[in-house]
Amino acid sequence: MKQPWISNGNTIRICAAAETKTIDGKYRKCRSCIKEANDMFLFTNRQDFFNDICEEIRLFLPGEEIAPVLSPAEIHTADAGEKTLSIVLSNDGTDFFAEAVLVANGREHSYSCRTPFRNDDSIIEKRFAKRCIKIAVFRAMRKVYPDAHLPWGSLTGIRPTRLLRELQHSCGPAEAKSMMLNDFDVTPQKFALAERIVSVQEPIFASVRKNDVDVYIGIPFCRTRCLYCSFASRLRTAKTDMQPYLAALKTDIANGAQMVRELGLNIRALYLGGGTPTVLTADELRDLLDFAEEAYNIAPGTEFTVEAGRPDTITAEKLRIIKQRGATRISVNPQTMCDKTLHLVGRDHTSEDIKACFNLARDIGFDSINMDLIAGLPGETAADMQHSVNALVELSPECLTVHTLAIKRSSRLRENLSEYALPDVSEVEKMTEIGALGAEETGMLPYYMYRQKYMAGNMENVGYAKPGSICIYNIDMMEDSLSIIAHGAGAMNKRVFPSGGRIERVPNPKDIETYISKLQKTHADRLALFCNE
Repeated sequence: MKQPWISNGNTIRICAAAETKTIDGKYRKCRSCIKEANDMFLFTNRQDFFNDICEEIRLFLPGEEIAPVLSPAEIHTADAGEKTLSIVLSNDGTDFFAEAVLVANGREHSYSCRTPFRNDDSIIEKRFAKRCIKIAVFRAMRKVYPDAHLPWGSLTGIRPTRLLRELQHSCGPAEAKSMMLNDFDVTPQKFALAERIVSVQEPIFASVRKNDVDVYIGIPFCRTRCLYCSFASRLRTAKTDMQPYLAALKTDIANGAQMVRELGLNIRALYLGGGTPTVLTADELRDLLDFAEEAYNIAPGTEFTVEAGRPDTITAEKLRIIKQRGATRISVNPQTMCDKTLHLVGRDHTSEDIKACFNLARDIGFDSINMDLIAGLPGETAADMQHSVNALVELSPECLTVHTLAIKRSSRLRENLSEYALPDVSEVEKMTEIGALGAEETGMLPYYMYRQKYMAGNMENVGYAKPGSICIYNIDMMEDSLSIIAHGAGAMNKRVFPSGGRIERVPNPKDIETYISKLQKTHADRLALFCNE
């Protein structure tokens, strides 16, 4: 067996046969295996930014194994043929200075970057330091891989619009544009999209009142698991006993509602998501909605969204229950209107079922319906996306969300990637453009956006809405503009502090049995999050 690569006394993990782990419990390849796989070695004097640097590298080299080395000497003595990156950050009291040196294909490539040094605020200081490092790494990598499709430049975060808004507020619109285009290397097309979304969101930001919060309730169960899904959702079968989870969820909701009353908070939006909430029976759904509405004393006119989700779980009775309990908007999510793809990704319904479900919701009185499409599904082309968009334009929902397929680590798609024909980057880009044109054709505007790791073409997800149909919760959640009280296994509580850009989060346990058994701790953690300064 190959000898472990030892750095500073810690075994880093060498090959598939080894039985050792790193301190964090993760297995990694050894130096020999990494060299054989043509992966990369990384040195940085800022280990707190190691993961951020890795994300920057993987913009150019998706799936790259990146091994940390703990001294520059290990980089400088690298064998010919090894890929290495050294990134060192310093400051002179005025500026941060980052120097990235990349060795690949036997050649050395470097880039140096400066950003302002701020020591009056630790959060802002760390942000500028990270920005300096990431730009230096991006520019060095781009010298070696100039053809990589990176429309968002060096940005790896999920919220480009949040960054743009912060830049506009801190240095003005003109300087913000210059920084996005020239410092972060965002393309003009993507900048225009982000700028438009920020403008559309302004009235929503302005409408936030003191003590406003949103409430999320999660149902982490689905009827089947889609090919591309990595969420920690369980399948509901005929034998699944939902009562322990629903009983715990109601206790959780009661605890949260009591906290809201004691702290004098206002509910701005309520969102029932999943998983698939309509996997509940009609009686279970009625009981849960009645309980939540009474516990939180939801005022008339409060935005209330239910992810109705898949047509194979939606019935007229469930839609009437949702409507009667005051829901103002629902989602009916086809993902595609191509039957062959629906079957391939594991959906037990047809495109005709989707149309029937949408029309049923209209008949019951829903006047704000969102529908989702995914660009880049296996086997699909731009022509398939056009077919799906045409079908949705004909239905004319109030909102359309165009997702870009993300190859998520724990999805069945990722596990069996070689078995599926995925469209190339240029085709996926055409698909997202088709989605945008379809939304524009029906009078929609882009109103929120987010990005994910492992997205096809390093693209984005965009939500479009007709005027008056914007989902406030989506903006609050994605832009980190409002605190969220979250109920259910795997849900994330979030507190947005009023100044300094400070945001803190407390997750609920993902495992359902753990969530049920740890309710009191979950409530105590939530109380501490919202009560402590």
